[in-house]
Amino acid sequence: MKLLTIHSCLRASLGFLFACTVVLCSRSSLADEAPPNIVVLLCDDLGYGDLGSFGHPHIKTPNLDKLAARGIRLTACYAASAVCSSSRAGLLTGRNPNRDGIYDWLPGGIPVYLSTRIPNIASTLSAAGYQTALVGKWHLNGLFNDSRQPQPGAYGFDHWMATQNNASPSHQKPNNFVRNGQAVGKLEGYSCQEVASEAIGWLDGIDRDRPFFMHICFHEPHEPVASPKALTDSYRDVAKNEKQAEYFANVTNMDDAVGRIVESLRKRRLLNNTLIFFTSDNGPETLNRYKGAARSYGTTGDLRAMKLHVYEGGIRVPGIIHWPAKIRTPREDNTPVSAVDLLPTLQALSGITLDAEHSIDGTSLLDWIDGAPLDRKTPLYWFYYRALSPPRFAIRSGRWKLVASWNGPLMLEARGGPGGRNINPEAIKIFKQATLSGFELYDMSLDQAEKHDVSHEHPETLDRLKKKAIVLFTRLQSEGPDWPETADYWAGRK
Repeated sequence: MKLLTIHSCLRASLGFLFACTVVLCSRSSLADEAPPNIVVLLCDDLGYGDLGSFGHPHIKTPNLDKLAARGIRLTACYAASAVCSSSRAGLLTGRNPNRDGIYDWLPGGIPVYLSTRIPNIASTLSAAGYQTALVGKWHLNGLFNDSRQPQPGAYGFDHWMATQNNASPSHQKPNNFVRNGQAVGKLEGYSCQEVASEAIGWLDGIDRDRPFFMHICFHEPHEPVASPKALTDSYRDVAKNEKQAEYFANVTNMDDAVGRIVESLRKRRLLNNTLIFFTSDNGPETLNRYKGAARSYGTTGDLRAMKLHVYEGGIRVPGIIHWPAKIRTPREDNTPVSAVDLLPTLQALSGITLDAEHSIDGTSLLDWIDGAPLDRKTPLYWFYYRALSPPRFAIRSGRWKLVASWNGPLMLEARGGPGGRNINPEAIKIFKQATLSGFELYDMSLDQAEKHDVSHEHPETLDRLKKKAIVLFTRLQSEGPDWPETADYWAGRK
């Protein structure tokens, strides 16, 4: 099977050289001080309402609640996408993932991957002298641990222990982790605890005179869910059934793993100057959407829709920033922020800027963390061509959110055809020829549940955001790669 073109091979082998094209720049007042350690904690399919500090009536998350109480609780935090791989790409690159061809989640074997030519958090911080590690779910290439595609080390990670996609056969005793190119074999614990142990063990070997970046990507609470019996038993009196109790326990088990990581930082006297960013890759899975989703009891609170939608429930996620050295007064903040803001924030902290060729969509949060208003040049925006509801595109600008459908097929119409399949040339062609239509406007300051389309009441705002949306959508169409290599992949699966 022809998996990669010659151009793709060159792109993979030379990519990291491009990713390291960085230029030292003048440092901000914060960056003049000792550079902070960075820990990103990313959950998988965790809903906006799944933490105690975000309103869940039963799930106990004391460690994350403590971080929220002592830091900034982000009540308008957004993922980079409504779907897994895309969201992870956007977090690392600070760019809308469709610009780089990560249009959807990446099944194992597909000849699609995040280009190493695009600078990312790990490559940027590595160039600034940081020690870097990835632990957990990777999901940014189809050919995992395969020389035909770049692996996590090619993106700037000094150390990695990861899986291509989900923990298998479940969160309990996973057997599909790979550490720095070598299969780990069957593990005896639960995925989140094994991930925490690996991260803590890595900390033991770091150079204490240099800062570090840990990208910790939990599999929880994505299916296939498996949770410790004792935790599951603790929820039997409040859960509807055994499967819901397992889900509740799954989130709590992840919280316990977070607690272990935070405590390890505290014991090493590293916590004070460590910036911790906690979030989720997208909204929660819909219960029983597919055969294996019987334990998917995540909640969006009062937000509309779930994962795979560009309504709020698919893209608004829990967010926490904890940084004792800089956040002296904890606060709750409803400023719209996103995972795509992480890279520019860390660039500002590290005193490094990128070549102008690689424009990003995010905005540095550095001054905003200190209490200044957030000055966003590019509005937050999302596109997902296989969204389950008619809207495919969304844009958030201040208090306003615009969603738009397109003239391409709806998901139900597309099933069985190229528009309903994962990344493939025919679907990309549909996307690149599509136009936006069916605009809806919501005032998020009054209606975060998106119940009332106010486009008729605010025609000037509607017109302004429509123009912005069309410009941004057109850029996605022009920049996104066509991935002709995927034709052979799908031909072999008919």
